[in-house]
Amino acid sequence: MADVLWDDHVAWLLDPTDGACLPDVFVEDTTAADWQAVLDLVVERGWAFEYFEGDTVLPLPRAEAVLSRPADAECAYLRVWPDPGVCAIFRFYSDEAIDFDVDFRELQGQERLDILCGFLAAIGRRLGKSVPMYFEGDTRAPFLGYDLAADRVRVLWTRPED
Repeated sequence: MADVLWDDHVAWLLDPTDGACLPDVFVEDTTAADWQAVLDLVVERGWAFEYFEGDTVLPLPRAEAVLSRPADAECAYLRVWPDPGVCAIFRFYSDEAIDFDVDFRELQGQERLDILCGFLAAIGRRLGKSVPMYFEGDTRAPFLGYDLAADRVRVLWTRPED
């Protein structure tokens, strides 16, 4: 059975018509070794991916190499597809946090939600950390995420009264 049910729990949370469509995921208190663990997970799972520096697609480097690039270097990012219809975009801003986003428009329905939940759980289990998801640009309180203590993805926010 799914950790989170589309109809009962999150259809209203992942509604792309409400404005911001790119929720932010931040795994804090990380290191270059945690980043490398995520890169290794991507390869081990056989998820499709593309690594970019600026607009140039390059082979996937070691995390340490990406994170030690000069501050004025072109932006490095990694697109990962745990499923052909769901893409996560990782940005290598710092070794202190793993930062990525997904697109609400790709997460419509139970099947896509299950893919997202499996992806968040795989990352959380590999790192031994919770993986919270926040509304775009608002990191005050997560709304969904992998909860390490519960070992599952949970809704973390209550719908406001209409």
